Amino acid sequence: MKRKLLHSLLLLWSVFLFNSCISVSFTGASIPAAAKTLSIAYIENNADFVNPTLSEVLTSALRDRFSAQTSLDLIPAGGDLQFEGAITSYKTSPQSIQSTDIAAQTRLTVSIRIKFTNLIEPQNNFETTFTAYSDYNSELDLATVQDALIAQIKEMLIDDIFNKAVVNW
Repeated sequence: MKRKLLHSLLLLWSVFLFNSCISVSFTGASIPAAAKTLSIAYIENNADFVNPTLSEVLTSALRDRFSAQTSLDLIPAGGDLQFEGAITSYKTSPQSIQSTDIAAQTRLTVSIRIKFTNLIEPQNNFETTFTAYSDYNSELDLATVQDALIAQIKEMLIDDIFNKAVVNW
C-alpha cells in the first residue's frame, strides 16, 4: 500500500513539475518557462575611486553565472530578463583598531546598484544596491591584495544578485 502511495505521489509530482509555468533547475533557479532570453548591460563604474577592471569583471561574472546555471539565451539587449547597473562605491576603511590607534585590518567595500526587469513576471522587478566587502592586513598595500579581494567580493555580489533575481525559495 505504501509503495502504491509513493508511486502515486511521484507521478503527481512529475505531472505538476512538467505542467508548471515555472522552470526549475538543479541550481535553485526559478525562472518562468516563458522566459527564453536574458540581457545584461555593461555595468558602468560610477564610484568616486575607480578600479579600471571592476566593471568588466562584474559584467562578465554575472553573464557567466546566468549562462552556466540557466538555459536562457544571452542577447545584447531586450531580453525577457534584463539587468543593468552601476558600481556606486569602491572604498577602503580601517577595521580592528588596536590600542596603538593603528588599524590591524582594512576593509575593501564594493557597492553595485542593479536594476532587474522581468518582462514575464513584472512583480519580480527590483532596483537594489548590493554591497560586499573583504578585509585584509593593514600592513599590506591595497595594490598587492586587490585582485584576490575583488575575486572574493565578486563572488559574493554575483551570488546575491543571482539569488535575488531568480531564486525564490
